[in-house]
Amino acid sequence: MAKIVIIGPAHPLRGGLATFNQRLAKEFNDQGHSCSIYSFSLQYPGFLFPGTTQYSDEPAPEGLEIHSAINSINPLNWLRVGNRLKKLKPDVIVVRYWLPFMGPALGTILRRVRKNKHTRIVCIADNVIPHEKRPGDKQFTSYFVKSVDAFVTMSEKVMADLRVFEKTKPAQLVEHPLYDNFGPIISKETARKKLGLPVEGKIILFFGFIRKYKGLDLLFEAMAEPSIKASGIKLLVAGEFYEDDAPYKEQISKLGIEDQLVLKTIFIPDSEVQTYLCAGDAVIQPYKNATQSGVTPLAYHFEKPMVVTNVGGLPRLVPNEVSGLVVEPDAQSIAEGILRFYELGEDYFIPHLREEKQKYSWARLTDVVLKLSQK
Repeated sequence: MAKIVIIGPAHPLRGGLATFNQRLAKEFNDQGHSCSIYSFSLQYPGFLFPGTTQYSDEPAPEGLEIHSAINSINPLNWLRVGNRLKKLKPDVIVVRYWLPFMGPALGTILRRVRKNKHTRIVCIADNVIPHEKRPGDKQFTSYFVKSVDAFVTMSEKVMADLRVFEKTKPAQLVEHPLYDNFGPIISKETARKKLGLPVEGKIILFFGFIRKYKGLDLLFEAMAEPSIKASGIKLLVAGEFYEDDAPYKEQISKLGIEDQLVLKTIFIPDSEVQTYLCAGDAVIQPYKNATQSGVTPLAYHFEKPMVVTNVGGLPRLVPNEVSGLVVEPDAQSIAEGILRFYELGEDYFIPHLREEKQKYSWARLTDVVLKLSQK
């Protein structure tokens, strides 16, 4: 059995990366390995963080060893953490990479670790070229990838982006595993009652942080289409704004769609994810560009059909008219996709969802990581 360290966000930090890392650590431990997480004492300086808080007020996950050790902006800390991990001599380090800003810190830590001539380093790359570009992105990413032995990506787009920076090191694509740690499916009636929503009626769900590339503005335009207005469909928006909300409020008023929306534009804690996912008829991902999405495995777990745009890795994850519908990233196509979903009916998709979700296991990801570490 292997000694494994995951480097990436974990409790008390919140969000999808922390949830993923904690679930991955549990999988390694359940398989008999010894896995701990080295997270951040400071993940982002306040001026770089777009939300209200970086921290969760929920209890720490049970049975996991989490060290809040890394300061993303302190080079002396990077050397200390690198030396600490070098002496620990894990067999494998699994490092998450999602933002070039983290390249200097992670790259420096990993360079120190490599001096022990023992630890193998596998990166799970969520993004290589970020959605929102900033000065220094290429240099920071280039510095980071040189410190890694092998890579896992969860979409073809990220794999292609990786090969711009690193052409020869082992790399494998693995589908994003299911988020199966938010509880079982509950009835739509129960979920809607918890949220104070009408039990009857058509409700679609937009879930997750609100950022420009996620296309919520396109979805608002779709909601203003006469065919959607006439259908009585409501849109539940559940997630915190990670940018200025003023343009969205102005758009809602201009389009006159206030009565069609239920806005829960706050951070959704882990304990409430189950309720929101089970309340909707379908999950809508109107993204303008995408790599992969953590919302997709959530929808699979709760067996919710999806309407996704034809960008990035989304069509590969959501086969058209199988586990959902694939539409073009414009308001009219999104509206047509929503209406097509209701024409087919939710029950049409359920058998396909149950079959497709079998592909997305955590054991497959851990198996690939360990095999790559031995190459």
